[in-house]
Amino acid sequence: MQAPTPNILSWPLGGIDESGRLDWARNDHSIREVMLNILLTRQGERIQRPGFGAGLPDFIHQPNNETTRNLMAGVVRKNLALLEPRVVVEQVSVQPGRAQLSDVHINIRYRLKHRHEVAELGFTLNLGA
Repeated sequence: MQAPTPNILSWPLGGIDESGRLDWARNDHSIREVMLNILLTRQGERIQRPGFGAGLPDFIHQPNNETTRNLMAGVVRKNLALLEPRVVVEQVSVQPGRAQLSDVHINIRYRLKHRHEVAELGFTLNLGA
């Protein structure tokens, strides 16, 4: 028997919707938003949560080489395991981007604990910005 799916809600990072209300992210979209928030927040950036954040922006201006990409993958794995209890990270891939030499594409395959369903989150970070 499968456990009921909890109603997951996160702070509205998208701002105001067309009806003038806060655009609250729900369920799987909420989990993806929280994961991005963790990954793109520098440690010490959030008030009263100095250990929150993976700090991927700290890799900006670093060389786009195998060492940097492996370090980034480790930071992603460690911080999502520590800060997002609703998922189990199964695989992290950090590859050079195709559009620009300074781009890295980060792809995360994770399992939702409450449904045992696999999902993916992918995004590109420009290390030259």
